[in-house]
Amino acid sequence: MDINGKKIILTGASSGIGLDLLQRLTRFDCKIIAVARTIENVDFDHPNVVKFPCDISDPKKMDELFDFALAQWGDIDIYIANAGFAYYERINNPDWKHIEKIYQTNVFSSFYAAEKMKEINKNRPFRVVVTASAMSFLSLPGYSLYSSTKAAIRGFATAYRFELAKDQKLQLVFPIATRTSFFKEAGSGTPVPWPSQEPEKVSAAIIRGIQKDKDSIFPSTLFNSIRIANGYLPFLYPFIAWFEAQKLYKWESSQK
Repeated sequence: MDINGKKIILTGASSGIGLDLLQRLTRFDCKIIAVARTIENVDFDHPNVVKFPCDISDPKKMDELFDFALAQWGDIDIYIANAGFAYYERINNPDWKHIEKIYQTNVFSSFYAAEKMKEINKNRPFRVVVTASAMSFLSLPGYSLYSSTKAAIRGFATAYRFELAKDQKLQLVFPIATRTSFFKEAGSGTPVPWPSQEPEKVSAAIIRGIQKDKDSIFPSTLFNSIRIANGYLPFLYPFIAWFEAQKLYKWESSQK
C-alpha cells in the first residue's frame, strides 16, 4: 500500500519502535494520530500529527479513539497496533488480574482494532499492522504470559485473514528483542534476550512491509533464518529457551 495520502492511527507512539516509526511516517504525505497512554510523553511535533491520549486496554477509550479519527478524517486507512508491554517473572502464584491486564492491552485491543477497521471500511481497502514478536514462534522462560499474548495474535491473524475482503490486510511484525526501555519496564534488572536489535531497524522494516503488502514482517534476518532452520533442526528453539532459562534463574537469585 502506498503510504502517501493515507490516514493512519499509531499506538505506542511515545517511545522506542513507535516513536521512531512516527518520525519515519512524517516523511510521507500522510495524516497521523499518535496515540499514547500519557500523551505528554510523545516528544515530537509535526503539522500532520495529532496527538491523542488513550488507554487501549479500555474498550470505551478505544471507541473514543476511533470516533475521534472518523470525526477528523471521515475514514481510516491504516491502524498500527504497536502498544504493548511484558512481565518478566517466574510465575509462582495464580493472579487473574495480572493475566487479564496483559491480555487486555496486548491481545484484546489488537483484535478489537482489527474488527473495528473491518466495520468502518466495509469492503474498502485497509491495513491493520500489529507489532507481534519473535516470541509468537519461540516462547521464552520469564515471558510466559507475554509469549502467549503474541502467539494468540498470530493464531487470530492466520484465520482472520481469510475473512477479509480483497485488498484488506492484517499484517504482523515479528521483531526480536529491541533495545528500548521495554525490558526495563518488564521488571527490575531484566536481562535482554538474545538476539536483539535497534528500534530503527524494526520501524524501517514496518514501513517496507506496509509498502510491499507483506503478511509477515521479519525485521531480523537472523531470527527468520533460525525460524526456518528450526523446521529441519527442531532442537534449536528448545536450546535457545534453555539458554534464556539460565538468565531467568540468575535474575531470580539476584532479586532475593
